[in-house]
Amino acid sequence: MKTRITELFGIEHPIIQGGMHFVGFAEMAAAVSNAGGLGIVTGLTQPTPADLANEITRCREMTDKPFGVNLTFLPALKAPDYPGYVKAIIDGGIKSVETAGNNPAQVLPPLKEAGVKVIHKCTSVRHALKAQSIGCDAVSVDGFECGGHPGEDDIPNMILLPRAADELDIPFVASGGMADARSLVASLAMGAEGMNMATRFIATKEAPVHENVKQAILAASERDTRLIMRPFRNTERVLNNAAVESILEKEKQLGDAIKFEDIIDEVGGVYPRIMQKGEMDIGAWSCGMVAGLVYDIPTVQELVDRIMAEAEQIIRGRLEGFLAA
Repeated sequence: MKTRITELFGIEHPIIQGGMHFVGFAEMAAAVSNAGGLGIVTGLTQPTPADLANEITRCREMTDKPFGVNLTFLPALKAPDYPGYVKAIIDGGIKSVETAGNNPAQVLPPLKEAGVKVIHKCTSVRHALKAQSIGCDAVSVDGFECGGHPGEDDIPNMILLPRAADELDIPFVASGGMADARSLVASLAMGAEGMNMATRFIATKEAPVHENVKQAILAASERDTRLIMRPFRNTERVLNNAAVESILEKEKQLGDAIKFEDIIDEVGGVYPRIMQKGEMDIGAWSCGMVAGLVYDIPTVQELVDRIMAEAEQIIRGRLEGFLAA
């Protein structure tokens, strides 16, 4: 399948693996790239730029296909060494970067000068237009269904994707709620040039996370996520567990008086214990509503092959059949 996204990133299939904290290691990115998509190493999961450089080298040893790096810009008391991470990306020969969070304008000049294609994750059309105006090559349009941070507008993809198609000139992929061939074909129908999957890729054999995490996604329904941190206007969609229930109770009881310190135990530094040790109730972790569409734990190759084969069946069979009728 050829789209503007496959052409832009030099990949076989219009499927991108989103950046995921303590999931986007070399093993994950290489598996997706080897399957014909665009694998993404999560930059800030690596403690330092030197660690990121090493992870890029590790990924190159696992695949000769294109892969990218995610760089997320979030408010922090002590900002990460973003210039250092950018240098590691450029020195590592990476040609695709997924940016997320705040405006990535600060890193665009060196990336563009090095020939790096930048796709920025946006939760609204206005943010997507801003990304286009500052020179991003593509955007990932992230609907309210997504795991992680869906923004504060609460617009689902059935509306957000056609709106993006009406406004944007650069190509975009659909993100949030993406799981299978139906997701891909629907996204293409609404104007996207591909899809970005995150939660679905966690439930694969190669995903470098504890088996408890994969089984939690497999067992979950579309009703099992919750929205936390709304009082801080930093809303995050997470899989429900004991820690999440505790956060929601504190938000309810404390109301406008709540401070981030009140929930730090449930959200601060919990990812290694969840993703690597499988301590499923220790804290909150990002998960999309798409968990309700996860029915198995295949290899990444099996998943991508199935998506592409079934997408062709839907387009050539079901959709064409309506016209013939």
